[in-house]
Amino acid sequence: MQYNPANPLIVQGDRTILLEVDNPLHAEARDTIAPFAELEKSPEHIHTYRLTPLSLWNAAAAGVSADEMIAGLETYSKFPLPPNLPADLRDMVSRYGRVKLQRIDGQLRLITTDQPLIEELSRQRGVREYLGERLDAVSFAVEDLDRGVLKQGLIAVGYPAEDLAGYAQGAALAVELRETMRSGGKFVVRDYQRGAVDTFHAGGDVKGGSGVIVLPCGAGKTIVGIAALAAIKTETLILTTSTTAVEQWKREVLDKTDLDESQVATYTGDSKAIAQVTLATYQIVTYRPKKDGDFPHFGLFNQRDWGLIIYDEVHLLPAPVFRITADIQARRRLGLTATLVREDHREEDVFSLIGPKKYDVPWRVLESKGWIAEAQCHEVRLGLPPALRMEYAIAEWRDKFRLASESPTKDDLVELLLEHHNHPEDRVLVIGQYIKQLRRIAERFDVPIITGSTTNSEREDLYGRFRAGAIRRLVLSKVGNFAIDLPDANVMVQVSGTFGSRQEEAQRLGRILRPKEGERPACFYTLVTRDTREMDFAHHRQLFLTEQGYSYEIVDESELSARLLAASEPAG
Repeated sequence: MQYNPANPLIVQGDRTILLEVDNPLHAEARDTIAPFAELEKSPEHIHTYRLTPLSLWNAAAAGVSADEMIAGLETYSKFPLPPNLPADLRDMVSRYGRVKLQRIDGQLRLITTDQPLIEELSRQRGVREYLGERLDAVSFAVEDLDRGVLKQGLIAVGYPAEDLAGYAQGAALAVELRETMRSGGKFVVRDYQRGAVDTFHAGGDVKGGSGVIVLPCGAGKTIVGIAALAAIKTETLILTTSTTAVEQWKREVLDKTDLDESQVATYTGDSKAIAQVTLATYQIVTYRPKKDGDFPHFGLFNQRDWGLIIYDEVHLLPAPVFRITADIQARRRLGLTATLVREDHREEDVFSLIGPKKYDVPWRVLESKGWIAEAQCHEVRLGLPPALRMEYAIAEWRDKFRLASESPTKDDLVELLLEHHNHPEDRVLVIGQYIKQLRRIAERFDVPIITGSTTNSEREDLYGRFRAGAIRRLVLSKVGNFAIDLPDANVMVQVSGTFGSRQEEAQRLGRILRPKEGERPACFYTLVTRDTREMDFAHHRQLFLTEQGYSYEIVDESELSARLLAASEPAG
């Protein structure tokens, strides 16, 4: 291969990849490398990706071969690939599945065809403790209860196991998907949703049954979970982020399957019912009366003979749930998420204990097909008011982010945005991190507010009125990040966020990506105070969306204000 200046990639020997944003082949190259490379930086003109072990192993588990990865890099690289990189990449990819967990004659075994490797692994701390009797030159017996922690140990030493040991069948459940929903209208599982279920289930083969499905917010991950339930036909435990999400899942299950109310129960702070399909929150599962005490609700995992456990928003899985998940590896496990990014960096535990990424579809692909709304993203930069500049200058480091985030300058811009997005079809969400700021905005513009202290009945009432169009604006705290069903929302104004949380940025944009009637695109505004810590974190927050193909128009408050005012003036 010769130097080709028209190509957009520079691939380097340290496994970093530089991608030119302004190159005509940018989108093609990005979509080619995204399945196996992780985006690290996304300034205006050059984006930096890295080939990490986990990104390569997830791609390998999803069926992408090392040769396909190398070919993709060669196709779009300006320069010949570094001589070491193809060999390094092949070696790293080959590590996935070089050791396997299999069940032979009823006995769980760790097996490989590589005797020197098994000798090395059997001496590694974190692995050797969970190996039982040596059965032959290339295999060890493993206790079933150690299946999860052994997989964690193996990935920690760089050799993730392919788990082919199969799953307990679980108690049978007669369930079918409806052709006509209880709420009316025809119910059809979309092709990519069916593809996700088929890949996860693998026809009941041992190669299926555990893994993560990655789909954009608004793409119907709940439908994927329900279709998986109907495909596997066993009693199912569904874990999700909040009571609101539990109620949403329950509505969807009853609406789209032939199960009745007696077969679907909720296990939350408000009720502790258990049925053939049980929906619970992560909060109740991880509740314990004392900080160092036991988790009294862990027993839920063994209350019935679950054949499937669904982890909604798996990137938010609390650490204690990893512990219990390590003990239940014989049950099928389906993770659903829009992003594998975890801010606690426990992506390897998701890979080991829930399973590798089995299926994903880029956001832009679904947007191009009309399954999610077209989105316009704007980062609006504002200055601190003069009265706050000195306070910010002398503030403690830990207080600077909050001062910048809560800047009252943002309130005036919110007013302009609310006036601009005042079309009868507009549904506007204002979302933020700090309750004092949100209450100030809610009171100034007389908009209902939902926070963590809002009762579930109040939340459901406000969500219902918003869906019905009785109210067209809502102010939301962090409770709005996850699993709320507001399909008509098309405008979001983010006034503050959780430091540099990439997953939060993805979830918030996802709130407005449901496809809409008419021609109005989804608009996402994030308000950022310039020359402060908030700008530093804003760049990090946008990494995930940049990887998915979304770009932020960066605009000054004065420019946006002039634009909005001009748009509001009558023609002529």
